[in-house]
Formats: sequence, C-alpha cells, structure tokens
Amino acid sequence: MPSYDYRCAANERVVEVRHRMSEKLKTWGEVCARAGIDTGDTSADSPVERLITGGSVVSSSALSNPEPPSCGSGGCAGGMCGLN
Repeated sequence: MPSYDYRCAANERVVEVRHRMSEKLKTWGEVCARAGIDTGDTSADSPVERLITGGSVVSSSALSNPEPPSCGSGGCAGGMCGLN
C-alpha cells in the first residue's frame, strides 16, 4: 500500500499514512485513525489536504526480475522518466 502525507488546515501538522490509492481522507479524524494517533486538541472534523510527494525508485535488484527497466537501460523515450 502506498503512503501519503496529509496536512491539517487547523493545526498545520503533517502526518504520513498508508492506504489504498482509491481512498480519499478528508478530515483530521480520518487521518489520525489511520495513523493510530490521537486527534489532540484539534477537532476531528478539521479538513486535511493530501500533499504531493515524490515517489521512490525501486532498484531492479529488489524485484524478482533482475533486468533493469527499459528506461534504466536507455530505452525510455528521451529519458522522460528521469532515470537517465
């Protein structure tokens, strides 16, 4: 499951949580419940926004296929993926 960073509008805290891509957390209470933390003095109904964060590159040695991805070996169209 991917992880996402959420920022609470009321308290400016940023919390990282894991959930399915199809899920959308909208409140501080939902984020805290998913992260297993207490809401503290902040209302559970306070809105949150999901922050845009960069993904990480998985090394081909960590995969069952030992071959590098085509873009890692120069097969990517103009290096658009940023691995070249």
